[in-house]
Amino acid sequence: MFDAKAFVEEAVLKLREEIRGKAIIAVSGGVDSTVAAYLAWKAVGENLLPVFIDTGLMRKNEPMQVRDLFSGMGMNIRIVDKRQDFISSLKGITDPEMKRKIVGERFIRAFEEQAVEFGAEYLVQGTIAPDWIESGGGIRERIKTHHNVAGIPENVSLKIVEPLRDLYKDEVREVARYLGLNVSERQPFPGPGLSVRVIGEVTWERLEMLREVTDIVEKEIEKAVSSKEIKAPWQYFAVLLPVRSTGVHGDKRVYGETVAIRVIDSIDGMSATYTQLPHKILESISIRITNEIPGINRVVYDITNKPPATIEWE
Repeated sequence: MFDAKAFVEEAVLKLREEIRGKAIIAVSGGVDSTVAAYLAWKAVGENLLPVFIDTGLMRKNEPMQVRDLFSGMGMNIRIVDKRQDFISSLKGITDPEMKRKIVGERFIRAFEEQAVEFGAEYLVQGTIAPDWIESGGGIRERIKTHHNVAGIPENVSLKIVEPLRDLYKDEVREVARYLGLNVSERQPFPGPGLSVRVIGEVTWERLEMLREVTDIVEKEIEKAVSSKEIKAPWQYFAVLLPVRSTGVHGDKRVYGETVAIRVIDSIDGMSATYTQLPHKILESISIRITNEIPGINRVVYDITNKPPATIEWE
């Protein structure tokens, strides 16, 4: 039986021994990095600098939400604008593994810059067990490159510290609840962000389109949860496909984009089942997307479990 209290006490002591000086921590506002940041902050206090890299690959208003989250916890957070750097580095890239490796390297280089300014020798990450398992840890075959594991370049100047490395998502949530963190139930979001939800080449136009679609999906699902129509799913998001199809807007033919909606239930992220949403919720999502987002005329629903699929499409 996992004991969150015992884990926290042990993790803080271990972090004090491991971090001998200043450290920065990569934060995203998700449960993993927030828990890791809180533990490291308890261990080393002002010797820790939380850093949020604005990659341009985040959800709508996410940088502001992360700033407010950490300010509310009493931590000073540094938000670094690297949007142009990340988006330009993905130009012409369509292979998902290459996207993940590019994003992983850009993250590390950005953190190295911040570490030099802060005088830090350590980089704390919110890596959890499924990250390194799916990335091919040990004798396992690689399923996909997690940006914070196999996506890290070999020549890294920082010492990497991973206090959650042996935990699964349900255990991390238990720790977050024990610590009273309001991100304990937040749905997972991939480290490479929307770059792995724009299937094919990542462009500013396609990112902005997907950002708006994602906002609609999240708000409609959260509205259904609030009204008790459904229980909160593990994860819910949209994927912009490299597929166009014929449609009708008004009396005119359009040749528009296609989005796939993915809603799944899981415990630890290692396996998952698709959520059987009521049809009226799916219809509401589809109507809003096709009415509010110019250029999209078709919405499909992904009914594939994990396995054989993974949770993310890329």
